[in-house]
Amino acid sequence: MTINQISVFLENKSGRLADVTKVLADAQINIRAMTIADTADFGILRIVVNDTEKACQAFEKNGFTVRITKVLGIEIEDKPGGLHSVMEIFKSNGVNIEYLYASVENKKGKAVVIFKVEDVDLGLKIAERSSLVAVSEKDL
Repeated sequence: MTINQISVFLENKSGRLADVTKVLADAQINIRAMTIADTADFGILRIVVNDTEKACQAFEKNGFTVRITKVLGIEIEDKPGGLHSVMEIFKSNGVNIEYLYASVENKKGKAVVIFKVEDVDLGLKIAERSSLVAVSEKDL
């Protein structure tokens, strides 16, 4: 099971994130996980939302450039070493992790980490073979 992540390309200027959150609020879209990477000139906001298609339509209607990327959402034990155990599985199977970030939602005793891996199909197969729980946007 994979998750659709939206990448929103932003100019690095004051108030731009508020513009993004307004678009989502006006469209009644709930953010489930997010991270931002920036440079001096631009930023890339990566988000997982409860309705990807509706969010993309709202962004495009408001002049934002967006792209959808497949990522993995993996449940981990919410305890010391929980993330490490997943990292070791990916490492021992040669899965290249490009970046990761945590979800804002969790289940009792669990957290969800979003992984962007080089080969999402391989990452998913290894997760399933290793009895890791992959989640969808609806599970967040």
